[in-house]
Amino acid sequence: MKARVYVTLKPTVLDPQGQTIRSALHGLGHKSITEVRQGKYFDIALAPGAAREQTIQEIETIAHEVLSNPVIEEYRVEIID
Repeated sequence: MKARVYVTLKPTVLDPQGQTIRSALHGLGHKSITEVRQGKYFDIALAPGAAREQTIQEIETIAHEVLSNPVIEEYRVEIID
């Protein structure tokens, strides 16, 4: 089993890197792109036989307390069997 945690800036937080990417895409001729928001993700391998509900709770805690800054970022956890 594996967990994937996606971390992105909250919609209300400016994303200068995303704006730079959008500008670069425009420079390459991709004029239809109106907005780019960048983020990151973490793949976390889980021990075989780990209890699913306990694992989900543990990953949620890790995502909130370690992998993201809840003041400016939001996260989403996916469990991949």
